[in-house]
Amino acid sequence: QVQLVESGGGLVQPGGSLKLSCKASGIPLALEYYAVGWFRQAPGKEREGVSCISSEDKGPQYADSVKGRFQISRDKAKDTVYLQLNNLQPADTAIYFCATFGDWGYVTPECLVYQGDSHYHHRGQGTQVTVAS
Repeated sequence: QVQLVESGGGLVQPGGSLKLSCKASGIPLALEYYAVGWFRQAPGKEREGVSCISSEDKGPQYADSVKGRFQISRDKAKDTVYLQLNNLQPADTAIYFCATFGDWGYVTPECLVYQGDSHYHHRGQGTQVTVAS
């Protein structure tokens, strides 16, 4: 079964940076044909959409809480989607995971709302990001 594998998480001080990666595990997936969303969930909090990128890499969406600090990107040659996290704050502490979904070549702010597991074609288990001094 094809799943996604996230990596790049860790412990970082406030103001620090991390770069998360999302890649398929198992048979080749060709992530380039899917829109990909990054989501996060902190203990005791609801799942939160962080950023989404369309299958055609158009008009990425960002949650207000991360705008100007996080950047989503895709490397088609490596079949990997990245999430660059800058100026991290303790409130960013969470498990971050990625998930694929279908689109029409673009994404809207609605992609930041987690639609339920059945909406997504593939997802990973997540990578822990901890921001603490």
